[in-house]
Amino acid sequence: MNPTPIRPRRGLRATLASLAGAALLAACGGGSSQVEDFVPVQMFALGDESSVLLPDGRRYGVNVLTDAGALDCDDERIWVQAVARQYGLVFAGCNPDADPAPRAQMLAAAGARVAELATQVDAALAMAQPGEAMVATVMVGANDIWELYDAFALDPSQPTEALLDEARQRGAGVAAQLRRLKQAGVRVILSTVHDVGKSPDALAEQLAHPDGVDRARLITDMVFQFNAGLRVALQDEEINDGRYIGLVLADEMVQAMVKAPGGFGLKDASVAACTVAPPDCTSATLIEGASSANHLWADGRLMAYGGQVQLGLLAVSRANNNPF
Repeated sequence: MNPTPIRPRRGLRATLASLAGAALLAACGGGSSQVEDFVPVQMFALGDESSVLLPDGRRYGVNVLTDAGALDCDDERIWVQAVARQYGLVFAGCNPDADPAPRAQMLAAAGARVAELATQVDAALAMAQPGEAMVATVMVGANDIWELYDAFALDPSQPTEALLDEARQRGAGVAAQLRRLKQAGVRVILSTVHDVGKSPDALAEQLAHPDGVDRARLITDMVFQFNAGLRVALQDEEINDGRYIGLVLADEMVQAMVKAPGGFGLKDASVAACTVAPPDCTSATLIEGASSANHLWADGRLMAYGGQVQLGLLAVSRANNNPF
């Protein structure tokens, strides 16, 4: 048994670097030209709680309250709201202009893993309007990473190679659902899993178990393998020919923010801002000196607005630049 996390092999790193370059070229045009702007008439938000906007307007981060104590769901928007607004769309759960027929559909669900993504895609395709321009946002996998880590926490003697391999397979498993979306003519803004190995919960696990295993690093290694499996699967031209999928690198974003928080306007990139668990956390239930904008993390695992705003900016940039 070898409890030490595996570092990605040099050959694998080189392969992924090459693939990342190819993906970037494809996402930015790859030699194709966009004849006209892509203007979707319908949007689907798929994935886990990082993309969830509840029917009452709350999100799994910090909910902004007005001076009167009312929820302002349109302030400090989560990343899928930023994408929807870019296209002039709105979700029913946060519809400040009272649009009579909101065309952004919220199908993401708290706790969702890769295994549940198929059900969400089923629902999206059932609502899809054939022949019309449609876009979906997809961000899933963080709950898979925590599920695998929990299995390790119960039995730290198990080889970490198996956990890393399973993470990679789950990442690759997202591709089947991306293929279904493409076949239905749905364009996709796809985010990698953000690096939850840098989250407060991961750091707490590391401090609580001084057993020689760098647990935060193990979680980051699983995130790397999950995203590696996903990105390698994207090289299948039946899934991604450079026009249907725009990739957003949330893992690298979080790593950059943790390394240099001040460069992103953050006061803290390692401590949770909330004193109450999301989705009940509000701007009135934060630790002293914290705001949703100056913290990367809302709770032990989920991003506050400080992270969500950067993810939204990346996603909107990809939506603008991808040759949909």
